[in-house]
Amino acid sequence: MMTADKASEGTDRTDLSDLLRDRMAELGLSIRTAADATIDPRSPEAGPLYKRGTLENLLKNAVSRAPSEQQCRALAAAFRLPLTAVQRAVAAQYQGYIAERWNRSERARILVARIDEMDDEKLARLEKLADVVLEDSPSHPTSGQG
Repeated sequence: MMTADKASEGTDRTDLSDLLRDRMAELGLSIRTAADATIDPRSPEAGPLYKRGTLENLLKNAVSRAPSEQQCRALAAAFRLPLTAVQRAVAAQYQGYIAERWNRSERARILVARIDEMDDEKLARLEKLADVVLEDSPSHPTSGQG
């Protein structure tokens, strides 16, 4: 059984808390505005899934229970992040998995995060695009490998 003291401690990792706190600052959101926007796009009639205090605790890493699938979608919507970025940060913070850092200057990471949304045709187009970019780079001569 988890005690109230243990429940308020959070986890040793802060991947999700850091991601959301940094993104909140980038977007200029207040905690109340962010909490009001935590609406799962699949069930908007349920309204916000986080109250201000609960979201504040999540940002401070003082929540020991991982967000549910619906809460992940709501957080992704509120913070305008790819769902995969939120899910990976949750897995890192609450289950110890390695996560990626996300920030506005890392466009390639945004692309990688959404790669699971691509079908085979789009993946093939992406590979061709990467080949074109690499061919144009003087410091990366092509090796003839496909």
